[in-house]
Amino acid sequence: MRSPLLSTLLTAAGIALGGCVVTIGAAATAAAQTVEQPAAAVAGLAVRFEGIETHTGQIMLSVFDNAAAHDQGGKPVRAAIVPVEGAAATAGFAGLAPGDYAIKAFHDVDGDGKMGTNPFGMPLEPFAFSNNAKAEGGPARWEAARFTVAAGDNAVTIAIK
Repeated sequence: MRSPLLSTLLTAAGIALGGCVVTIGAAATAAAQTVEQPAAAVAGLAVRFEGIETHTGQIMLSVFDNAAAHDQGGKPVRAAIVPVEGAAATAGFAGLAPGDYAIKAFHDVDGDGKMGTNPFGMPLEPFAFSNNAKAEGGPARWEAARFTVAAGDNAVTIAIK
């Protein structure tokens, strides 16, 4: 017959081993079934845009999780359209995996869903990148715009100009 002390030690050992339980006989199996596995880490991200000069239209943004997608026109992991009604606007993303991300955004002032450009392809509407990275001969690169998102709630602020 197993003592209550042995049951307590087996349960404690399972927790101390990071959720792995060593079972000895059928009685220890009951203790093993009570140990829960940790949930996968998830992150939330609030993106606040400040310095909006024209209080019309919408902010269109894309969130990337790797350099190749960001720098070579790949698919973003998330995208959002945020109505502009004042000098600031905020977008929220839930359920992100912790890791590195970068954001590209523009203020679609006229609400046509496209970035307005001149005949040479230069932007006519305000735009921005995470870390307030600067455009140099094209969009800011991943290394300049990259930031880390940890498990839990995160926030970044971007000045859109």
